[in-house]
Amino acid sequence: MFFPIYNNGFDDKVVRSIVNIIENDGVVIIPTDTFYAFACDVNSVKGARKLADLKGKKLEKSDFSIICEDISMASSYTKPISNEYFRLLKNNTPGAFTFVFEASNLVPKIFQNKKKCIGIRIPYCDFTLEVVKCLGRPLLVSTIPMEDRDFEQYTDSELIRDEWENRVEAIVCGGDLRFESSTVAKCVEGEIEIIREGCQELVL
Repeated sequence: MFFPIYNNGFDDKVVRSIVNIIENDGVVIIPTDTFYAFACDVNSVKGARKLADLKGKKLEKSDFSIICEDISMASSYTKPISNEYFRLLKNNTPGAFTFVFEASNLVPKIFQNKKKCIGIRIPYCDFTLEVVKCLGRPLLVSTIPMEDRDFEQYTDSELIRDEWENRVEAIVCGGDLRFESSTVAKCVEGEIEIIREGCQELVL
């Protein structure tokens, strides 16, 4: 267990350490541009099951998202996207958005079910994007559970450390983050539907 510090920059050694843990089926806590999140290798069923256990859910019924380095990486996990959706991603990433697209065949392999959609995130967070770049594939992620608790518990890195340090393989401190969720946009069948208003307004 370690607790590296990330303050508006990052150490390449920390990035490599986190990637090594993730490649070996570990689950870590990382910063994003909104809340802290659990993360594991998108290809690790063992890691995904542990992530689901931390959330108190069954893997096949989980609604996790993936963090991608860029639009090119994201497109491998979605069905072919239209020019309109491509412009939407280009105009709003990196940023505090979750885009829900129809999933490609790679996604059911993660969940071992017939999941039809997947949430895509390309956050404005240099450290986390560098982890994805070094890993070479997306992270499977989910926000730390927030039931019946203060938002502060999900943005204050010291409180997160106190609660979770014995339940994950590593925690990366990214300082105190925002108190608002990402904006969620569902992009299916040519429509763009805002299903959750978050901290950023979508640029169409």
